[in-house]
Amino acid sequence: MVRPWTVNSPGALVEIEDGLWCVDDTVPGLDGATRRMTIVRRRDGGLLFYNAIPLPDAQLAEVKKLGTPAQLFIPNQFHMLDAHAFSKRLGLRVYGPLIGLPAIRAVVPEVQAFSELPGDADITVHTVDGFKTGEGCLLVRRPKGAVFLTADVVCNAAHGPGFNGFMMKLIGFTGSAPKLPRPVRLRVGRNMQLVRELLERVAGIENLKTLIPSHGDVFRGDVPATLRSIAASL
Repeated sequence: MVRPWTVNSPGALVEIEDGLWCVDDTVPGLDGATRRMTIVRRRDGGLLFYNAIPLPDAQLAEVKKLGTPAQLFIPNQFHMLDAHAFSKRLGLRVYGPLIGLPAIRAVVPEVQAFSELPGDADITVHTVDGFKTGEGCLLVRRPKGAVFLTADVVCNAAHGPGFNGFMMKLIGFTGSAPKLPRPVRLRVGRNMQLVRELLERVAGIENLKTLIPSHGDVFRGDVPATLRSIAASL
């Protein structure tokens, strides 16, 4: 069943870098878990949305002032809960991983592969070929440094309170630093050598300053060292 436009409890629109914003929300049906939509303004003035989170009308109007809504990037088939409603509401072209297109097309028939995404000198797509989902990450170049956007290959969710927080810690999803959570690895991991190579390759990108995961806090520490540490742990 396709989920209709459903506004949950999104937070404020937060500018992370020039031409790059985030909105955080809770995950419907998973108490204590969070998700993030990142908005990137392209050189042509269009807005590229990494993940989809429905917003109240006033906040949606605020977003539209940032640029022209143009594309929705679905990083993997497990991040398409609101993709159909969001893309229809904003009139977006939709892009997803080649390996996940059959599953995504069951919800968003018009989705195209990442390779069809219009080029932009500031935006590079990196695919997690070591995942069964073919997850797509984005490397976004900004004046103050490069920004790496991830869905599930790197999360930065801190330990939470209560029973749900205890369970998320127990299964290895949360932690004190960015990580590739054990549940993700077990669910979609296919070739950890390829995942290591990707993280090490991204870690070598010049002036990499910020990590924006879809789950957990934005990370502004030593991103290259952190990615290399995750790679070494796999």
